[in-house]
Amino acid sequence: MSRIDKITTGLGEECGVFGAYDMDGGNVAPSVYYGLFALQHRGQESCGIAVTDTYGQRRVLSKKGLGLVNDVFDEESLTDLKGNLGVGHVRYSTAGGTRVENAQPLVINYVKGTLAIAHNGNLVNAIELRKELEYTGAIFQTTIDSEVIAYHIARERLNVSRAEDAVKNAMKKIKGAYALVVSSPRKMIGARDPLGLKPLCIGKRDHTYFLASESCAIAAVDAEFVRDVLPGEIVTITKDGITSDMSMAVSAEKQARCIFEYIYFARTDSTLDGVNVYHSRITAGRALAESYPVEADLVVGVPDSGLVAAKGYSEQSGIPYGMAFHKNSYVGRTFIKPSQSDRESSVKIKLNVIPEVVKGKRIIMVDDSIVRGTTCANIIRMLKNAGATEVHVRISSPPFLYPCYFGTDVPSNEQLIAHSHTPEQIREMIGADSLGYMEVGKLKNMVGDLGYCDACFTGEYPMEVPEEDISQAFEQGTW
Repeated sequence: MSRIDKITTGLGEECGVFGAYDMDGGNVAPSVYYGLFALQHRGQESCGIAVTDTYGQRRVLSKKGLGLVNDVFDEESLTDLKGNLGVGHVRYSTAGGTRVENAQPLVINYVKGTLAIAHNGNLVNAIELRKELEYTGAIFQTTIDSEVIAYHIARERLNVSRAEDAVKNAMKKIKGAYALVVSSPRKMIGARDPLGLKPLCIGKRDHTYFLASESCAIAAVDAEFVRDVLPGEIVTITKDGITSDMSMAVSAEKQARCIFEYIYFARTDSTLDGVNVYHSRITAGRALAESYPVEADLVVGVPDSGLVAAKGYSEQSGIPYGMAFHKNSYVGRTFIKPSQSDRESSVKIKLNVIPEVVKGKRIIMVDDSIVRGTTCANIIRMLKNAGATEVHVRISSPPFLYPCYFGTDVPSNEQLIAHSHTPEQIREMIGADSLGYMEVGKLKNMVGDLGYCDACFTGEYPMEVPEEDISQAFEQGTW
């Protein structure tokens, strides 16, 4: 019997969140479904939707499971989810493993009613908070830090009269990166961490309000983008409209948006905090062309996040831009492969070179990152096997040198090729003719005046981070 391995390619972002509130009482489950579809790139391991009827019994109906949005939901299951207030989630696991009980939204029944919560991000003090709750009698059903947030909101709600105040009091205790969408019996609440590490925005269609991780999901439900939820802001949506609480906000100088949203995670058609992702990646490609010029015949990008940066490189350098790869759109970020076929490159399941485009040419290949180096080496080998005479690699991020504690699945230092090898050593290992990484100092050109976090490249974290591996501790129950 063959052993089955799950092959993971690239980096992982852990979640996308989406919420909808129809003030006219219409069912929102279909809108949440389409919103999650637009956010599928942010997580492919599990998904879920929870709805409630603010005009009826206010009973929460939910469905969640492992797999893609169209694997978990069908027309019948959406029809069963009747309610005018809904919260949805797509997940890629960082803290906690891949298991159905870790799928979100989390639905909490307590003395004040029912809460449904969807969370994108990672807490740096999750273990400390979980221990504290367990020693006061809390019983946990999952191995994710999102349940810690849910417990704190529920407990704080016993001491205040409004659910949004409970969210605010919980925010005073939790530390780290988070975008939250919370539904209480009559309200939808959105909250963003004070540093703005994780994105969240507001949309509106007729009398329905939406909250989403990215603006592309607002567009997917044919709604108008209203604005971003500001770092540290809590927005509350009721039948009377929307209100804002900025009491948790910090100064703009302290804000630290995740720079990798602009390099890789966010969809190209999204705009985050007023910065268009497409423009950011064009800027990155132009910067690479300025820093690392080389004589070549064609600039190509590795799908999907390398494509726009490659176009920027082409525009700046004057070297023609071409499409050298065919991507299999029906393969997610992870897939199953029998181990005995290890001789076959797992990359070929997702990506194939078009020989007619590259044969006899000197190629500049632009990608968003090099993590372990194996994927990049396989792609270079494929290009050369297809007849490329040279392959010059340009990476639109600096080298990964440090782990991320805020929700990006950057591996431990031992697995980061740049942590223990120089760029020249990496160039030799991956088989490139030359290699150039984005300069740390040029990252700011991608986001203008926005404060951002680049700790995975510099080690300069915007807050104190734990010494222990939170993800492993949650998965193994060793806190």
